[in-house]
Amino acid sequence: MATFTDFCEITQVDLEDIKDSISTQDLPSAVNMIREYLKEQDLIELNIGVTGESGSGKSTFVNAFRGLGDEEEGSAKIGVVETTTEPGVYLHPKYENVKVWDLPGIGTPNFKADEYLKLVQFERYDFFIIIGSDRFRECHTQLAKEIMKMKKTFYFVRSKIDMSIEAEKRKKNFDLKKTLNTIREDCENGLRKIGIEDPVVFLISGWELGKYDFNALQERMEKELPQHKRRVLILALPNITLEINEKKKKALKKDITKVAILSACVAAVPIPGLSIAVDLAIIAVEIEKYSNAFGLDKQSLKKVCKRYGKRIETVEVLIKSAWYKGIFTGSIIAILKQVSFLITEEAVESIVSFVPFLGTVAAGAMSFWAVSTMLKSALNEIAEDARNVLMGLVETKV
Repeated sequence: MATFTDFCEITQVDLEDIKDSISTQDLPSAVNMIREYLKEQDLIELNIGVTGESGSGKSTFVNAFRGLGDEEEGSAKIGVVETTTEPGVYLHPKYENVKVWDLPGIGTPNFKADEYLKLVQFERYDFFIIIGSDRFRECHTQLAKEIMKMKKTFYFVRSKIDMSIEAEKRKKNFDLKKTLNTIREDCENGLRKIGIEDPVVFLISGWELGKYDFNALQERMEKELPQHKRRVLILALPNITLEINEKKKKALKKDITKVAILSACVAAVPIPGLSIAVDLAIIAVEIEKYSNAFGLDKQSLKKVCKRYGKRIETVEVLIKSAWYKGIFTGSIIAILKQVSFLITEEAVESIVSFVPFLGTVAAGAMSFWAVSTMLKSALNEIAEDARNVLMGLVETKV
């Protein structure tokens, strides 16, 4: 039988502490405490080191991974010559716990992999991405072997695939699949010749990150990360493929039981109006989280529309749920108060004053049901909106 800890990271001790703290606070303080507690659950840090030769596309990858263009505010600098002389950390625009590091270029005549890893403080990275824009060279192999010695994970990424494809298109009988396989095999054979026994190379375009091998790369990263960091990676990924869209939905769905149990716990505290207020706060925080994860906040939509050359009004037409408008107008609470189940929950909560034991059990069950039902519905609607926006943008570009 599944236990409470199988469903979420909130322990029984956490719940008891929350109940004790809430019972001594006024209503606004208790609601604020729950909001802060939920936000603290998303502070697990993920550090990604991106390295490669000068001009290989490191900085462009750092930007694309974070959902930014090369000229947007907060983007890593790019240039013809090496612009990175020491590790530069770039925070994810929505998840500051996700840090992508643009590391100094490798491949200089005096390059020594062991000294390089000490210089960039290898121990702080969860994994490395080694980027090459042409053939992989001895410096890439030296670095990979040294990373393995340090018991860290790395991935070979062949960048600028879009440029290679354009060059091949000039030839007669061009075949995209055959061309990609040829490039991949060439890279893998080259790595075998310089000492990597069983290389796997991911073909990536920083300008069109959703194409080629990005799905395969993110699946491999997810699989090899510790369990508690997989969710962090999935939510931070740019929502650029239908596969990522679905993974985000599944990851967020797993959180619903956690917050619903938290709601049930609060409902057991006999403070008039507390359960309703907390449930409203919980739902509002989670729905805003869904919006950020899928890129359906106003700022993200403006950026993606600019990238695809579309007016935001034409994209907003594809968004059907009421939550989108509620998020950027600050009217989520108003929308929630119109939902009929809240009236039912409020009625059940009033039972507490007449039949304390029965009322507490009923209120907890009702809070769990109400919060989980609302969040499942909201998540389905927002994920569907994100899917429609993505498909609309892709069709436009095609």
